[in-house]
Amino acid sequence: MDLIWNPPLHEAYKILLSKTQNSNEENGFDELLAVEECEVPVIDVSRLEESDEVRREECKCEIFKACQEWGLFQVVKHGISNGILRGLRVEQEKIFKQPFEKKSKENTFFNFSSGSYRWGSPNATCIRQLSWSEAFHIPLTDILMPSAGSNTFSWRIQEFGSQVSILAQTLADILAHKMGHKCSFFEENCLASTCYIRLNRYPPCPFPSQVHGLMPHTDTAFLTILHQDQVRGLQMVKDGKWISVKPNPDALFIIIGDLFQAWSNGVYKSVEHRVVTNPKLERFSMAYFFCPSDDTLIESCTEPSLYNKFSFGEYRQQVRDDVHNFGYKIGLPNFLTRTGTTFDAPLQHSNV
Repeated sequence: MDLIWNPPLHEAYKILLSKTQNSNEENGFDELLAVEECEVPVIDVSRLEESDEVRREECKCEIFKACQEWGLFQVVKHGISNGILRGLRVEQEKIFKQPFEKKSKENTFFNFSSGSYRWGSPNATCIRQLSWSEAFHIPLTDILMPSAGSNTFSWRIQEFGSQVSILAQTLADILAHKMGHKCSFFEENCLASTCYIRLNRYPPCPFPSQVHGLMPHTDTAFLTILHQDQVRGLQMVKDGKWISVKPNPDALFIIIGDLFQAWSNGVYKSVEHRVVTNPKLERFSMAYFFCPSDDTLIESCTEPSLYNKFSFGEYRQQVRDDVHNFGYKIGLPNFLTRTGTTFDAPLQHSNV
């Protein structure tokens, strides 16, 4: 019998799984089968606080290069203590170990906004679009507002949210400066009222070779800052191959999203990534999404532009429409100019 806190993933996916087992339908791992393990760049960002200008600039150059070549890198000595991360991880596990019936009721936890709790892939049309996972997707305003409460979970996540926001702003400003833009764009548009934290849990999966924990996708935000536990699962595409990203409990993973790729005119790469399942172990992670308001205009900072101008609200609506109609997100290819169709990457078939 399934544990009472697990969402009914097996029941929800029974028909799609049965179709795959009784036919020749391809599973979710047939594309880019080769998986290698590789050390992604590790950057000590404490150097940004040093008095030596050469050391500071060296660090900024490493960040710039990683965003161009990888779209994903690790930061260590980032200023968020292991105590904060471990403490929030304990509270995160407590929340997910509540009965599914309780989690799925609106506003059960700490006045989270309606629809914060999510599980599975409700729009999946085939097995490659399934995600064996559950999450709380929480607006930062739900966390930082006075009504969030004074319990242990609330102050743990408030502490994390406040500090990770500072790190995101610092990294975004560096990347803007490296593009020659010493502006206040991110400070003015990416506020506590527009950013999100997502708490993820990946239950053990009895079909690890058939179902993703999180299907291949690119992130929509400017930046994602991710902390994961020590259970392997995160993979990214590099040079046409899937690379397994080794967990590092001392590091935060920085992931470039679609908005930064569009804003930088393709200089920074929104990296495709996924989470694979584990037959025995559950996996936890927490992610912070550095986002602007819906009315913020996203336009390339250099010419000729690869992408048409769009508001963040328009982009999110297009993503929702694509997921509803096709089961996956198309993303930036929807907004390519004629110049972009010549020079940009192939379509990214991925979810939100």
